[in-house]
Amino acid sequence: MTTLFNPLKVGALTVPNRIFMAPLTRCRASAGHDPNAMMAEYYAQRASAGLIIAEATMAMAGNSSFWMEPGIYSPAQVAGWKLTTDAVHAAGGRIFLQIWHGGRACHPLLNDGAQPVAPSPIAISGDEVLTPEGKKPYVVPRELRDDELPGIVNGFKKATENAQAAGFDGVEVHGANGYLLDEFLRDGANKRFGPYGGSFENRARLMFEVIEAVSGVWGSDRVGLRISPLNSYNSMIDSDPIGLSTWLAERLNAFDLAYLHVMRSDFFQQQSGDVMTPVCAHYRGVLIGNMGYTGDEAGIAVAEGKVDAVTFGTSFLANPDLPARIKAGAPLNTPDPDTFYTPGPAGYTDYPVFNS
Repeated sequence: MTTLFNPLKVGALTVPNRIFMAPLTRCRASAGHDPNAMMAEYYAQRASAGLIIAEATMAMAGNSSFWMEPGIYSPAQVAGWKLTTDAVHAAGGRIFLQIWHGGRACHPLLNDGAQPVAPSPIAISGDEVLTPEGKKPYVVPRELRDDELPGIVNGFKKATENAQAAGFDGVEVHGANGYLLDEFLRDGANKRFGPYGGSFENRARLMFEVIEAVSGVWGSDRVGLRISPLNSYNSMIDSDPIGLSTWLAERLNAFDLAYLHVMRSDFFQQQSGDVMTPVCAHYRGVLIGNMGYTGDEAGIAVAEGKVDAVTFGTSFLANPDLPARIKAGAPLNTPDPDTFYTPGPAGYTDYPVFNS
């Protein structure tokens, strides 16, 4: 367990522990996607994390997937996020912003009627999206043309410039969970021909172009990447997740990132396999594990060199002082799923702290 509380160099930062906060969509921004003071309070409460990775944030306008999620494409959003970064830094914390494009997980009712875009015209199945008119089925997305992709890349670049202006310590590129970059990466959603479809190299091309553009703004030591090779969320699948993970781990070494953040399993248990072992064997940078770790398992994984740090999601949501609780072996608050995405402070900033 003590290994969880050893400092770790993460790119340009040195963090005090290996208990990180995973990005968690909470839908507490304004209807205009502006961050606010309540969000600043929430993140500052969790500043004892070795690193906070803030929630999925719209890199560019017009790709909302959650109705009340934040953006980072306008001056008002930069100012709103500055409330959070100032509060986290005043509390002694460090915070990256996860930048994101929703891809086919977007919906016209969330985006002024605009059809969502994706690598191929394949809709998400088996789920519905929450809109101002209630839950609705996902729609068939429009296939992006190759000549539109530089605009996507530039959107991530501009988002990184804005995150820097907002006072973040770095950015995490969201390449997971069935959103745009992951849709290009995995062959269940990407049926394209040409330079962005087919081989591992082609399917990863857009993600790599985004990483290069983002790193050109800030330096790769302020950039992380999150992937989810097994996760079937948003009706995702890949024909060879282990092969893809192994190939990615090797290729990503060239980018000299602050970290690689790997979701090790599937929310819905539709796909199984061990992606962490090949990634650990081939990736030479800081490796962060995620999904279902207990404090004890995280400590063992770090001690055995399987990962360098672990991100905790719902347990951090419900326990703002999670590192102190893990260190003391204290009981954890139980998260309330009914308030995960509801407006207001209930189930957001009102979880009790541990009194040792």
